[in-house]
Amino acid sequence: MAGIAFGTCCSTISSTSNFRNCGGTVLGRANSVRTLAIRAEVNFVNADEAKELVAEGYNVIDVRDISQYDRAHIKSCYHVPLFIKNEDNDISTIIKRTVHNNFSGLFFGLPFTKPNPEFVQSVNGQFSPQSKLLLVCQEGMRSAAAASKLEQAGFQDIACISSGLQKVKPGTFDAVGSTELQDAGKAGLVTVQGKISAVLGTVLVCAYLFITFFPDQAEKLLQLAPTG
Repeated sequence: MAGIAFGTCCSTISSTSNFRNCGGTVLGRANSVRTLAIRAEVNFVNADEAKELVAEGYNVIDVRDISQYDRAHIKSCYHVPLFIKNEDNDISTIIKRTVHNNFSGLFFGLPFTKPNPEFVQSVNGQFSPQSKLLLVCQEGMRSAAAASKLEQAGFQDIACISSGLQKVKPGTFDAVGSTELQDAGKAGLVTVQGKISAVLGTVLVCAYLFITFFPDQAEKLLQLAPTG
């Protein structure tokens, strides 16, 4: 008896409606053909599980923009950004870029970007659909979107760090850059404000400890202070 074989991933099943079997021949209407695709599921993992996958031979693809990648990235990873810097010069883009740079860009250090039209093509140029891929970004959203694109392109073994590199503890991966992986998304005035707050907080704590343990000296210093 003849059997029907189903592929484990990215297989295609064609079915017809209103058909009948005549001597082994299937008759039906051509315009009734439907195609159902079976694709591999994306595996979402935490940082420790991702480290185990790398040890098993998974290739790490960093899909963040170049600014975050330069601040910190996993050693020996491949950089294929899902979004690239938008340098288009049409009127609409210029207005949007100006608004962005004066708000999100200034306060959060976020670059003005657009979808990378060659993302899938770039990955295809370096890996086969059977390659084991671990996609990473800063928060987990871009890697999930990238995984969806690669899944549709036929890649069968994809994993993502569900909450992104912001949840990766220092030392989990061998990293390259000027900061920790979890801090690579921090930039702009918010970062400067955070540093100022940290300095002021340290000064206040030191002042409190000085007053607590050396009250007499603190009182003398206060008496020497100008009263206005």
